[in-house]
Amino acid sequence: MINTNVDSEGIATLEWDLPGRSQNVLNEQTMAAFADAAQKALADPAVKGILVASAKADFIAGGDLDMLLKATDAQAMSDNLKQWHRLFRALETSGKPVAAALNGTTLGGGLELALACHYRVASDNPKARFGFPEVTLGLLPGAGGTQRAPRLMGIQAALLFLTEGKRIKAADAQKQGLIHSVVPAGTERDAARAWLLEQATKNAVPGKDGKPGKTLQPWDQKGFRIPGGGVMTPSGMQTFMAGNAMLREKTQGNYPAPKHILSCVFEGLQTDIDTGLAIETRYFVSLVRSPEAKNMIRSLFFAMQEANKLARRPQDVPTQKFTKIGMLGAGMMGAGIAHAAATAGLEVVLLDSTLDNAEKGKAYSAKLLEKRVAKSQLPQDGASAILARIHPTTDYPDLTGCELVVEAVFEDRALKADVTKKTEAVIGKDAIFASNTSTLPITGLAEASSRPANFIGLHFFSPAEKMPLVEIILGKQTSPATLARAMDFVRAIGKTPIVVNDARGFYTSRVFGTYLSEGMALLQEGVAPALIDNAGRLAGMPVGPLALADEVSIELVHKIAKQTKADLGDRYAPRAADQVAALMAEKLGRFGKKSGHGFYDYPAGAKKHLWAGLAEHFPVKAEQPSLEQVIERLILIQSIETVRCLDEGVLASPQDADVGAILGWGYPPFRGGPIGQIHTMGTANFVAACDRLAEQCGERFRPTESLRKKAAEGSQFFPI
Repeated sequence: MINTNVDSEGIATLEWDLPGRSQNVLNEQTMAAFADAAQKALADPAVKGILVASAKADFIAGGDLDMLLKATDAQAMSDNLKQWHRLFRALETSGKPVAAALNGTTLGGGLELALACHYRVASDNPKARFGFPEVTLGLLPGAGGTQRAPRLMGIQAALLFLTEGKRIKAADAQKQGLIHSVVPAGTERDAARAWLLEQATKNAVPGKDGKPGKTLQPWDQKGFRIPGGGVMTPSGMQTFMAGNAMLREKTQGNYPAPKHILSCVFEGLQTDIDTGLAIETRYFVSLVRSPEAKNMIRSLFFAMQEANKLARRPQDVPTQKFTKIGMLGAGMMGAGIAHAAATAGLEVVLLDSTLDNAEKGKAYSAKLLEKRVAKSQLPQDGASAILARIHPTTDYPDLTGCELVVEAVFEDRALKADVTKKTEAVIGKDAIFASNTSTLPITGLAEASSRPANFIGLHFFSPAEKMPLVEIILGKQTSPATLARAMDFVRAIGKTPIVVNDARGFYTSRVFGTYLSEGMALLQEGVAPALIDNAGRLAGMPVGPLALADEVSIELVHKIAKQTKADLGDRYAPRAADQVAALMAEKLGRFGKKSGHGFYDYPAGAKKHLWAGLAEHFPVKAEQPSLEQVIERLILIQSIETVRCLDEGVLASPQDADVGAILGWGYPPFRGGPIGQIHTMGTANFVAACDRLAEQCGERFRPTESLRKKAAEGSQFFPI
């Protein structure tokens, strides 16, 4: 676990090498092993300096999240952290020089260990990244990061670094003061060792007091001052005042981790380093036990990791390597998918009804690439190579040789059937045909196909080049081989897949629609529109439901409702949203943002604002619900509909539900996802809340029998 070696010149190398894992992580076993090796090196008079290194391709990836997810005992966590802090402080204050050779990525606890070393030298490794990503999982650095980073970087730079969770390159880390030196790859140990020998030689010379010299951290030396000024300086106070305001605007108070980071820095930097570490420990333990951190670790790390590893992929199908795909439709969605595929190295045949339209789709990529080149994110020759892989056309024979073709034409069954037949006439028998429909059942669309086993749904989200989720929809005749190969394609273009079974609206469109619908129901009931949209944002959603309906298009919401009613007939359950959307689109001609008129007005050159005429058509009642009541309706309606998707077999797992919600429509991660929300509340509490809402608002909130069974058994969706 820790390989130890002391060379002839007294340099002890402590090399991290966690068995059975591709990366080193901090857990109880590795921390105990390192503590044992470090204490022996510190106590050995023959050791003149200590070199900390890694046998893996990277240094240390951070803490063991499985350990943190399961952690509940506050006292045990606090005791373990205190031991870790004592070890780090022993390394810093023993007088012996300690250096870290950072050969690759160094994150979280790994970077905290490096900061406790007197000297840090990094490899010039283009793949290596340095940072504190803890905040992205609802945590804060708990091994001294909130205390050492600002003492090295200065308060303002450190707060940005800690609260944003950014991962930076070695050269940037050196500029920020986190790393002392960046050297050619493979020479970092030699450079660290040379520094150690130099320090050991200096320390061997007695000082004025006749005692050997000591290597100390800046904050352990007399006269140390925080770079840029301390907490109580004018610049420090200004930083915290602005930081608190900006943080509140960004998080709406829903995420305790960044707030606690500010508190750790504010309180800790007014004291000595040891007191600061004790302050950090209290905040860290509080966060680890919080529902927000548990939810974010479960959904954003473990469930996401499972999805990205293609856990639902049929295992007996050989991995498909894609080289050429077809893209039908060069509108914004088609152009975005083409860009993602070309960026991943695939040849893309971009087909539209006119060459002008197809060229416009390619021009969309050109604009995106120009921006990356301008920001020095991509060299010009790299951008040119990506663009050269996109081939605009109107000719179906150009699709010959495509292993997969994605259709992203208008949501019209006849049009989709036509392009399906024309495509299948020219592509190989084994090629996959995928529809990007967001609402039309895949099984019905596959009726136009002569090979329904090779027909599948790939639902991308707009803008497709940015949005990370792809919802893979299985038709009744879709083969396991087609599913496996489609998942390979999604991974090849760097997206995260979830797999769902065929149903109207599938999963994401269906549940996302309940958020819009509930917002419109509240409007029809006389709830103030500003309260509705503010509640949505304060609940953690990216925007309020009325503003989102404008973005999606009220006209589209109305068309989908009409089509659904026509398809289902007597089985269709009318919603308040249907009436509101019909009034807005048909009678008032307010279609949403695209027309400049929806629930909001969009004046040229000015901020959007709620349409004053809403009060005439949806009078605001005198007695308004509380903010908490509105939030409850907007959030719980999504959870109950997600449970129905699980019960009906649309979804295979609650993990897929939560990943799909967070990545697909911006469901607030601190809640863990629609199922994570139920888990946080407790099933019995959720059922009781839904029964109450069903009586007050309607049967759409009525809990399912599966939920009642879970509540009666006292069971949950997740073990932790």
